[in-house]
Amino acid sequence: QVQLVESGGGLVQAGVSLRISCVASGRPFEKYAVGWFRQAPGKEREFVGGISWTGTNTYYSKFAEGRFTISRDNAEKTDTVYLQIDILEAEDTAVYYCAAGKDYWDKNNYNYWGQGTQVTVSS
Repeated sequence: QVQLVESGGGLVQAGVSLRISCVASGRPFEKYAVGWFRQAPGKEREFVGGISWTGTNTYYSKFAEGRFTISRDNAEKTDTVYLQIDILEAEDTAVYYCAAGKDYWDKNNYNYWGQGTQVTVSS
């Protein structure tokens, strides 16, 4: 099992940047692709993008290209994946989840999920 914990969300103003984190424990996290998803109130969950287990390959959904950046740190004692959102918009308000799986580009293959972190953007 892989346990994932997101952090770094909160209430932020539109126009600023925010970086949220996903810390893993359990099975060798560095062998998993990691994806970020979000779910806004009243909407279905959507795939933001993913990063390969090496950290060298990323995929972004169309809406996320340009303002969203996924990175990861596979250092020996820190298995952390980050999602940075630049120029936040009110429409970015959502619960953001990280998930671990096999193929970083495939939104349907993520098996392990965190509990999410709320991001609220005030305009």
